[in-house]
Amino acid sequence: MHLNLMNTLLMAGQGGQPNPMGTLILIGGMIVVMWLFMIRPQAKKAKQQKQFNQDIQKGDRIVTIAGIHGRINKINEDDTIQLEVSPGSYMTIERSAVSMDYTQALQKRSQGTADKK
Repeated sequence: MHLNLMNTLLMAGQGGQPNPMGTLILIGGMIVVMWLFMIRPQAKKAKQQKQFNQDIQKGDRIVTIAGIHGRINKINEDDTIQLEVSPGSYMTIERSAVSMDYTQALQKRSQGTADKK
């Protein structure tokens, strides 16, 4: 049935000439589907990541995109973070290097172990 519909849209003229309007509708539909399933979710995820990076504060336990765990000791004005990776050992990282996914997973694990106690 779908083949008949596409053939009707694409070959509506005499002598099997392609219908330009049908082709435009098909291309427009493909663009809408790509926007719905690819571009929109990526933009939403980027917006959430940006908001997450703005909301982190001193004392938060975080995980970087490289997998380094630590606690935020200081947030500098140049968008860098002083991260305490072990007592007395500090590392300076970019604010954008904090992983939202890994940090949220860490927080869920810590809440799960706190709830069990």
